Amino acid sequence: MTTDHRAQVDELLADYRRSRDQLASVQRDLAKVSGAATSPDGSVTAVVDAQGTLTDLELADHAYRMRPAQLARLILRTAAEAAVKAAERTYQALGPVLPAGTDPEALVRGTADLRPEEIRPPEPARRPAVVDDDEDFEQRDWLDVDAATPVAGGPPVAAPSATPRRTR
Repeated sequence: MTTDHRAQVDELLADYRRSRDQLASVQRDLAKVSGAATSPDGSVTAVVDAQGTLTDLELADHAYRMRPAQLARLILRTAAEAAVKAAERTYQALGPVLPAGTDPEALVRGTADLRPEEIRPPEPARRPAVVDDDEDFEQRDWLDVDAATPVAGGPPVAAPSATPRRTR
């Protein structure tokens, strides 16, 4: 009986080690994943890593003749194209080690086990309607002591004096 259990434990350990080695191999493959793209006119070349982070950007001399906004759009488009290529390579690296029927793209996006209604972004919070209280403070004499009213929790307001003020 003891040798039976020992054989089972040895087999489980061997399976664990194979899985661990396979995981390490996939991690090494994923660390090497990158995607590169060049714009149609050749003025921009972008390289991204597996997460789509820009790791290299090359601009040809004629790229500097473009207007800044045009060049910025071209850089973004080219980097996005490189990110798509990197994502495809990521899916290819993950595919062989995933259980049958698992979508690598959904797994990487973090949506593999979610239904579409769970993925939908929440509705944006609505701002409360602006209430027009029709109060006009333009006519108020802020320096008039008679108009002073105490504020809750604030310092006491001096009462108006009974003697009239002198004016020159």
